[in-house]
Amino acid sequence: MSMSTSAYRSIVRSVRHNTPGSDDTEADVRFSRYILARLLAYLKPHKAKMAAAFAAMLLVTGLSLWIPILIKDAIDVHIKAADTGALLRVSVTIALAYGGTFVFQALQRYFMAWVGQRVLATLRLELVTKLQILPIDYHTRRIVGVIVSRVIGDVSVINELLSQGLIQLFSDVILLVGIVWVMLALDANLALLTFTVIPFMVLSTYIFSKKARDRFRQTRTLAADMIGNFAETLTGMRVVQAFGQEQKMTRLFDADNSNTRQANIHSMKLAFTFLPVVEIMSVVATCLILLFGARAAINNLEGITVGIVAAFLAYATRFFQPIQELSQLFTTMQAAMAGGEKIVEILDTDEGVKDPEDGHQMPPIQGRIEFSNVGFHYNESVAVLHNINLVIEQGQTIALVGPTGAGKTSIANLIPRFYDATDGRVLIDGVDVRTVTQSSLRSQMGMVTQEPHLFTGTVADNIRFARPDAGMDDVIRVAREANAHDFIVELADGYETEVEEGATNLSVGQRQLICIARAILANPRILIMDEATSSVDTVTEAMIQEALDRLLAQRTSVVIAHRLSTIRNADKIFVLDHGDVAEEGTHDELYEVDGLYRTLYDMQFLDYQAELGIPTETPSANGLHPAAAPADLGTRQPRRT
Repeated sequence: MSMSTSAYRSIVRSVRHNTPGSDDTEADVRFSRYILARLLAYLKPHKAKMAAAFAAMLLVTGLSLWIPILIKDAIDVHIKAADTGALLRVSVTIALAYGGTFVFQALQRYFMAWVGQRVLATLRLELVTKLQILPIDYHTRRIVGVIVSRVIGDVSVINELLSQGLIQLFSDVILLVGIVWVMLALDANLALLTFTVIPFMVLSTYIFSKKARDRFRQTRTLAADMIGNFAETLTGMRVVQAFGQEQKMTRLFDADNSNTRQANIHSMKLAFTFLPVVEIMSVVATCLILLFGARAAINNLEGITVGIVAAFLAYATRFFQPIQELSQLFTTMQAAMAGGEKIVEILDTDEGVKDPEDGHQMPPIQGRIEFSNVGFHYNESVAVLHNINLVIEQGQTIALVGPTGAGKTSIANLIPRFYDATDGRVLIDGVDVRTVTQSSLRSQMGMVTQEPHLFTGTVADNIRFARPDAGMDDVIRVAREANAHDFIVELADGYETEVEEGATNLSVGQRQLICIARAILANPRILIMDEATSSVDTVTEAMIQEALDRLLAQRTSVVIAHRLSTIRNADKIFVLDHGDVAEEGTHDELYEVDGLYRTLYDMQFLDYQAELGIPTETPSANGLHPAAAPADLGTRQPRRT
């Protein structure tokens, strides 16, 4: 029958759209109205196009209901009367009606596609905008692949519901009601006989929908896990290859892939089990019409004619199509509600750090930083910083050192207000950072991280990231200052060389130098460096250190480093331990004190000795003293980066 192709496409579409997602609960049903209301709001800006699509849908439905009546009249009136002229007119009318159906259906699809693409773009843009203002903690606690599946997969199935599903819902309901009304008007007894299959149809639809919900939910969960795990593997590919675990990761992906495939197969089996049930119901209805309708027409009973039987057969074929589409639409709606819940969850996530309602622009920063009784915790149970009091004067370079987890990065994150202090205040030039807008604050700061991140685009584009309007002369100037110019001009296309995904065509040291050039061009008043030289060889470290010396000049700088040799010239060093400032002073002052700093420094000195093959029991045998040695160990062979 003609509806088989439509049913097949609906089933395949419903299974395909139930992929990205995660665990859903029975709460889906309770909150579906709220979620649906939130999603429908995206259609409001396109009311005119939606109205046009709705009007086209009404015309298509009306023409679909009218065509069987024309066929009935042709058989019962014009053929019986042998009126060829009338038959010609009816034939032309039927042809025009079919043509009108195709035209208005095309218009409906055009308007809905127009609306759908704009809703899709709007929703994705809103999601990306929201994700970029969510706190850093939000992204560190979530798998990138799952977030991507939200923006791509879940948004797509929501778009399917909004752009096609709603119009399809109204169309199917109106067509169904219209067919019932016309069939009852033509002959109530034959109509009621045809409708006897409806209870079985409703029951089978209910059973299918209930089972489909669980099957499709499982499919979404497994697919999201597969995407997330695969994204994690790609991110850590260097570690995978370094430890020779390619086959293991392939086996793990194959297991995830097999589980997802099996879940999809089970969903498809369920869907294709439902399809024959619908076909059987349609065949039964057709047989009932032929058996009882044709007998009544032959015996001229109850005014049933051949034309009425023909019309009933046409309506019966159309009658089960909207029922079937409604059942598939219910599945699509479940997928959209599940995806919509996750989308709304992201959109409603507390931004954590927000601009104050009366926030003003941060004045031009001079560079004095003060932590006044600052306490901080990421959650209620774990305190990271305790009553921190420290002052960084304008133009000073200070270093934060300490064991892992001491709170160094937390202090650095509070300065640009990636987080808000739980207690106390963070002041810049005497201004509480919570009283100014984030953009005006961060636009005057720069950051060079341990893991340099470059974006796809040219080398020049990455350097001018913070200043897109910067000219090429400025780009080259800062590249020279960052010691990056020489290697950049040796690249295939120089400054126009495309940076590959993950910057795999550049070494770690080269990436770091480009990031330093980017920071120099931004000309920040406050600079934060998070272990900027800890992942490079000694030669590159020297180049980076020279570039950093230029970058640090005449600006307030906060440096986090495990290589204590890189901070010996800092104006002040703050030693952190378990969230407290344990010691502070210059390198020489702290080394003279038998405290944590000296312990950390001497431990690192012993590591350098071991690397050079110097006996650890005689640290001065080669004229090296622990207080000076690490800075002088520049003769080592560089490690490959």
